[in-house]
Amino acid sequence: MEVITIFFIALSLAMDAFAVSIANGITCFSKKNALKQGVYFGSFQFLMPLLGWFLGISIKNYIEAIDHWIAFGLLALIGGGMIIDSFKKEEHKSALTNKDFLLQAIATSIDALAVGVSFAILDVHIIEASAIIGMVAFFLSYIGGILGKNLGQFLEKKASIAGGLVLIAVGIKILLEHTFF
Repeated sequence: MEVITIFFIALSLAMDAFAVSIANGITCFSKKNALKQGVYFGSFQFLMPLLGWFLGISIKNYIEAIDHWIAFGLLALIGGGMIIDSFKKEEHKSALTNKDFLLQAIATSIDALAVGVSFAILDVHIIEASAIIGMVAFFLSYIGGILGKNLGQFLEKKASIAGGLVLIAVGIKILLEHTFF
């Protein structure tokens, strides 16, 4: 898989964290919180594809004939979920704890686990891919915290929708490449 494709996947995966970071910035902005959420989200976005890759490697030989359909299905499911979730209303707290950041990081990185399974099926170099995903998530989460103070909820919903659409598009690209090319 090309680095540019991995970068777009990383952007898509980071959109949930970006949206949450904006919401965090809206409710209780501080540069310390922006950095802290960047570290939490970036770390989990790095680790989850690795875990998914190890899981995927263990089942790869059994599913190679339909791997492109599985990758497409996982990415479409994740992307669709991101779009649907963008329309749900969330209540925001006035203070954030380390436990809040941990739970948010886990929740926003579950989709990266599924992408890691897809990466195993597609023989993606996982360390490079996970590093790109983690760095993009860190950067967007940090920036999201800062932007949240100024941009408000307008951008929050649009970021999740954009991320979901990009994941679905990448899934379609994988399906078309493996089916027709």
